[in-house]
Amino acid sequence: MSSAPRSPTPRPRRMKKDESFLGKLGGTLARKRRAREVSDLQEEGKNAINSPMSPALADVHPEDTQLEENEERTMIDPTSKDDPKFKELVKVLLNWINDVLVEERIIVKQLEEDLYDGQVLQKLLEKLAGCKLNVAEVTQSEIGQKQKLQTVLEAVHDLLRPRGWALRWSVDSIHGKNLVAILHLLVSLAMHFRAPIRLPEHVTVQVVVVRKREGLLHSSHISEELTTTTEMMMGRFERDAFDTLFDHAPDKLSVVKKFADGVYLVLLMGLLEDYFVPLHNFYLTPESFDQKVHNVSFAFELMLDGGLKKPKARPEDVVNLDLKSTLRVLYNLFTKYKNVE
Repeated sequence: MSSAPRSPTPRPRRMKKDESFLGKLGGTLARKRRAREVSDLQEEGKNAINSPMSPALADVHPEDTQLEENEERTMIDPTSKDDPKFKELVKVLLNWINDVLVEERIIVKQLEEDLYDGQVLQKLLEKLAGCKLNVAEVTQSEIGQKQKLQTVLEAVHDLLRPRGWALRWSVDSIHGKNLVAILHLLVSLAMHFRAPIRLPEHVTVQVVVVRKREGLLHSSHISEELTTTTEMMMGRFERDAFDTLFDHAPDKLSVVKKFADGVYLVLLMGLLEDYFVPLHNFYLTPESFDQKVHNVSFAFELMLDGGLKKPKARPEDVVNLDLKSTLRVLYNLFTKYKNVE
């Protein structure tokens, strides 16, 4: 007996499965494409920075190469960071900030990481200028940090603008942890407030500038001068009799080096003012830099007690054998006591 013919079993539609497979495949490809784009962008950044103009491969972080169109990033070339003068500049500024803020129990270890949010800069300016800024003490949000920075930098600009100094920093550069901008700011503050420190002279760094144009990263290299000479940084731009003297007889001025440890200055003040200076007030045979600075500072105090104006030179300048600074101190003594019999 023949059986009735079976009706064909309908085959399930594969469209949904195919659609699902294609969807997954498309998502996977899209993710891979995005990852490849990021990787390519980072590689472009490295290639741009590691150009024949750069002596060494820069320390590139992914966020430094993921730029928007026409966006620009700057970073210090690693060879400049290894320069002894640059390291000395950073060290001197770090020590100065920590000395100023010692009563605040603030310890700065890394300039770009500790100063970018404005908190330390606020405390530093308040301490140096003897003022109180109207800002929130603690701010966590980026907007709040930038608002604080804006207030702090406006106060700095009010101090520096009358001197006509170029302001080579901004809220965005400081908050963006741009070390070059931060160093420019600190050097300017140190000069304005006559910080008792010795900044290394002629510190220049090579800066790599990366900019995105038409989807590609382009790099350039520029030189940034962070410090000049001590005399220029302290604002002594005028030429006077001492400049002329240096022009014509610089080899005959080594005698003033005898005053560098401050001993002669202290004893000279005692002779001019006709009193004996107790030996326990100064170091008769100073050995360290700090002991010499103590002696010169003490001599300056004696000068003030004797009716002289506060010397323009810093004790550190005299100790560091800055001849012109020493001559100015001696000249002030000469003009004060030249008619004393």
